[in-house]
Amino acid sequence: MDIFLQQVINGLTLGAVYAVVALGYTMVYGIIQLINFAHGEVVMIGAMVAFTVIGVLAPYGWPPLLVVLIGVACAIPACMLVGFTVERFAYRPLRRAPRLAPLISAIGVSIILQHLAMLIWSRNVMSFPQIIESRTYIVFGAAITNVQIAILAICVLVMAGLALLVYRTRLGTAMRATAQNPQVAGLMGVDINRVIASTFGIGAALAAIAGVMVGTYYGIAQYTMGSILGLKAFAAAVLGGIGNIPGAMLGGVLLGIVEALGAGYIGDLTNLCRYDWLASLLSERCANGGHFILFGSNYQDVFAFVVLILVLVFRPSGLLGERVGDRA
Repeated sequence: MDIFLQQVINGLTLGAVYAVVALGYTMVYGIIQLINFAHGEVVMIGAMVAFTVIGVLAPYGWPPLLVVLIGVACAIPACMLVGFTVERFAYRPLRRAPRLAPLISAIGVSIILQHLAMLIWSRNVMSFPQIIESRTYIVFGAAITNVQIAILAICVLVMAGLALLVYRTRLGTAMRATAQNPQVAGLMGVDINRVIASTFGIGAALAAIAGVMVGTYYGIAQYTMGSILGLKAFAAAVLGGIGNIPGAMLGGVLLGIVEALGAGYIGDLTNLCRYDWLASLLSERCANGGHFILFGSNYQDVFAFVVLILVLVFRPSGLLGERVGDRA
């Protein structure tokens, strides 16, 4: 039970981050039917900018919370600027093009952002300055740190704030109208370009927050960190139902829990298998005493995408997605 609770806590922390990143994918897709594969690189830029600012301010002895908040405050406008720029010059000219063209453009933008980050911050891994004192609390035999608590609380607040924005404000109404039918929304006085640009900006702001949380949680950041994170967040969005905001939240949390439980429990099988017939199926022989190494935490990415494949096979629209007819 202790192992189960521990992996659930780890999975909830990771899943909450996936959910925040997945919201950027699902918002853009819900409005313009575009998969923004550059979103993971925006997360990376947010983490790198925040790390740079925090590294500059850390030696001055300012309160750790204030330093981190300043880093986030600098990362958000930087990522929003990237989001606005990408939308204006890479996606808007291709809005009426065949769907393959914006998809290729998105992949190209992802590669460009990644290499720009490499030129600015180099290939080296950036370490998070040790300005936050880590404290561990024991809950029913499972350990949870103050960083994990902060990540969970921030993610809940971010997702609740986004839900209020989408369902309780004029901008949110315009976004939902544009997602339903852009042409009719334009005839009703909605500025489509402004709404789409705002969507990219909001998604980029969420990416910046997620980037800082990921960097703080793992303590490192690198120019390639957005690739696998972006793919997993996209998988979470598809799992919950691409274009569905509650679905992105649910998909992210479920993906994190599945990943943590799979890595935790299957990782515990290490060195337990001593039978050749099972080893031949699941493991490689280790030189020490006939032990066998099974799938462990190094294969945690496998579990996430296996679940995604199963969901796509049995429910292509996602867990909360609905089957809708093609637009006229």
